[in-house]
Amino acid sequence: AFSQRVKSAKIALMGPDTPILNPVRVAEEFAMLDTLTGGRIVAGLMRGTPNEYVTYNVNPNESRDRFQESLKLIKMVWTERQPFGWQGKHFQFRTISIWPRPVQDPHPPMFMSGSSMESGKFAADNQVGIGFAVTTLLDAAKAADYYRVEAKKAGWSPTRDDVIYRMNFHVADTDDQAIEDLKSAGAGKFKGIGTLNPDMMRVLRQTKYFSGNENRPTEAKIATIELEDRIKLGQVLIGSPDSVVKQIEKVRDALGPGILDLANAGQMGDKTTKSMELMATKVLPRIREW
Repeated sequence: AFSQRVKSAKIALMGPDTPILNPVRVAEEFAMLDTLTGGRIVAGLMRGTPNEYVTYNVNPNESRDRFQESLKLIKMVWTERQPFGWQGKHFQFRTISIWPRPVQDPHPPMFMSGSSMESGKFAADNQVGIGFAVTTLLDAAKAADYYRVEAKKAGWSPTRDDVIYRMNFHVADTDDQAIEDLKSAGAGKFKGIGTLNPDMMRVLRQTKYFSGNENRPTEAKIATIELEDRIKLGQVLIGSPDSVVKQIEKVRDALGPGILDLANAGQMGDKTTKSMELMATKVLPRIREW
């Protein structure tokens, strides 16, 4: 429905958890949407959160391997013009030939998380864009630099648009008002997604699901960080339009992302509506040409 109402903007799906789904079906659904939009789909492919592996009864030890195999398979489904078979470690298909094919040639832009060194190298080796969320600006910048170095070794150079940084935002007339809005609404603390009971998390942390993320801040650690400190760490955009522009400049200079994935920092009725209006009229016009 969205694809038929929005006629020119690109539409990013962030996105299917390919290790626990059928990668061929995922590839065909993206191809159909790319056809419906005339070639405006962006594919964000996810590894999934821990609770989803419990829900779908998929071995979390296989998470990273399944994700990497699924991504390679999806790319081949989009680009191989003749029917082919796939006999991988985790996925097996006798004959694959999707219809329709993607409009974009050779395929829609692909993105994956690049927070760990292993993910960054895989993305670089396979010419896939990377995204960062639930991290700090410093850690994201280090990971992006590593990704760019590995991409150069692989024979290509990522553009700014190959790097996405996700941030929550809230804009008000003044810095104090923006912070007060969030604290009054109870949105000052980070809220993790897909939480599990402590016993299940202890079990999952003994698996390979978290391998490669040893240096990444955990949701539990981020939850203890005060809102003002999260602004300094470059995790959120909070303040007046002038302050938010300066915060985005800091992200630009440290990380160099071409795409900011912005989400409301809280659901506060008229205050959230005003925040979106200020972002659209007072912030975005000033950064559009960057």
